[in-house]
Amino acid sequence: MFPNHTRIAPQKINKYNMKTDVIKNFLVNSAETGKHIVYSIRTGKRYFVEPIGNGRSDWGDIDPATKTVTGSYGDKYTGSVTEKESVVTLENGFKTVTLADNSPYHTIDELDKQYPDKK
Repeated sequence: MFPNHTRIAPQKINKYNMKTDVIKNFLVNSAETGKHIVYSIRTGKRYFVEPIGNGRSDWGDIDPATKTVTGSYGDKYTGSVTEKESVVTLENGFKTVTLADNSPYHTIDELDKQYPDKK
């Protein structure tokens, strides 16, 4: 199951008084949460990317008799966090938070066009 949408926040580290524990722990368990940081070579901006989903995936084994998914694989490696678990918020010091309903990389490209080239 793919995330419902993705939160994207362009930031320069600690320029906007971001909580240091949020920055320090952002990539912890990134294989499970899908969180990652995209760095723009052109502008020097870092984009904190956080997929938002329902916290459960439909991964498991197909039971041949019932044709249903079995197993407890859905609680791990969902590739997203729930809305409640999200840390990309204004309260955590992110100045701008954008919700991307399409590809996060397309949204990052569009956001990045708003900023001048770094010198």
